[in-house]
Amino acid sequence: MRLAFAVLAALALTGPARADDNAGWTLVWSDEFDGAEIDKRKWGFEVDCYGGGNDEHQCYTKSKRNAHIEDGKLVITARYERTTGPALPLAQRRHAANRDAEATRDFSSARLTTKGKAAWRYGRIEVRAKLPQGQGTWPAIWMLPEKDSYGPWAASGEIDILEAVNLGVPCAKCPGGLENTILGTLHFGGKWPNNKLASTEVPFPEVLGGFNTYAVEWYPDRIVWLVNGRTYATQTADKWHTTATKTPGAPFDQPFHLILNLAIGGKLPEGRGVGGVRLDGYPKRMEIDWVRVWQKAPPAASAAPGN
Repeated sequence: MRLAFAVLAALALTGPARADDNAGWTLVWSDEFDGAEIDKRKWGFEVDCYGGGNDEHQCYTKSKRNAHIEDGKLVITARYERTTGPALPLAQRRHAANRDAEATRDFSSARLTTKGKAAWRYGRIEVRAKLPQGQGTWPAIWMLPEKDSYGPWAASGEIDILEAVNLGVPCAKCPGGLENTILGTLHFGGKWPNNKLASTEVPFPEVLGGFNTYAVEWYPDRIVWLVNGRTYATQTADKWHTTATKTPGAPFDQPFHLILNLAIGGKLPEGRGVGGVRLDGYPKRMEIDWVRVWQKAPPAASAAPGN
């Protein structure tokens, strides 16, 4: 979930929800969140106060105050509370001279990942979720490569299934007068700052009303974004690339793992809406009803890490 300023697309959701959503697909991985605890065989926690590289204001923790199972749903909770933790993410701490440095931020939240537990190459990834509202909120459902086969971000790619910022905030250009847009984005190209992106943002008033199903269908030659079974964006392989190779389809030809998180603040939300981060209405909750990963039968890749 990197910074993605997108131009609001002059698009509508195309057509009715498809009646044959499951035709030809095999369910290869899922979490219905029907246990008493978060399944550690499926999910790990990223714990740091790094700010995501976007000047975000939260520390990510593994506390049950920030992520727990409730009534058959995963609930990620952002709280307005001073929190201290590692200043760098784990991958950077391993090689940094200041690996033990700490940072303190004004919010706590959670970021769950399937890294090292499950990764997929191609398929349909679906997440049914209810998103929080308020200036400065930044929920995200996204994917990163299991291995940086083509080099550091963004040369190895990033797939943002769903991002939304400042939902419910007054917005003169939005239907109903409230912020209600959703984004689907790819990041690719070279190592930062030579990265590129392709992003689509569309109005989706239903995002303010409850649970919706956000998905991508990922093929070797294209990636399609859907909400409630309706397509709103497509990116084709001729629109993306990596500086590391000229192989067709790269960098989106490798296994990617899934990430669920709720960030607070950062350049994207703070630069939009009414600006900054409003402190009212905390705690904020992102609720996930289920996650399902499908692949065409026979599966193009197993859910084993690195396959």
